[in-house]
Amino acid sequence: MTVAGAGGGRGAPLRAGQTDAPSETTAVENAARVRPPLACRPVRCILNHMVQYTHARLDASFAALSDATRRGVLERLGRADASITELAEKFDMTLTGMKKHVGVLEQAGLVTTEKVGRVRTCKLGPRRLEEERAWIERYRQLWDSRFEELDKVVEELKWKEKIDGRKKRE
Repeated sequence: MTVAGAGGGRGAPLRAGQTDAPSETTAVENAARVRPPLACRPVRCILNHMVQYTHARLDASFAALSDATRRGVLERLGRADASITELAEKFDMTLTGMKKHVGVLEQAGLVTTEKVGRVRTCKLGPRRLEEERAWIERYRQLWDSRFEELDKVVEELKWKEKIDGRKKRE
């Protein structure tokens, strides 16, 4: 049996447990089911996007810096601009391999390239790794404070051990 207004609409067959009685849900309930409350949506999405963007930049930077060749390329470009060919020769790589390394650095914003004729010149990018430095500094401070607390515990244990040693000798 099919009913035009009930179930799936458009003459769809009724499923188990459905009746041809009119639905008791109201338009307000249907609208509430379709979209979350307006007050929640924009803020959560914007904040989530900003957090993901920050983490994506940090991830890209640290991924780019995780390779010794790419770190070497950054050091070399710190002294002077260089072509892909010059970098490939210095690191004893193929042009394709070096282009891939430079591409990773470029995606992270650490290097920019400019093609003039047949030569692609690389130079350090506009990013100065400030976000990465700040992230590392926060964790350095955290670990410094933890090590200071650990030093206090070790000193306290040494002091107790010294006192216990005196008591045993007496």
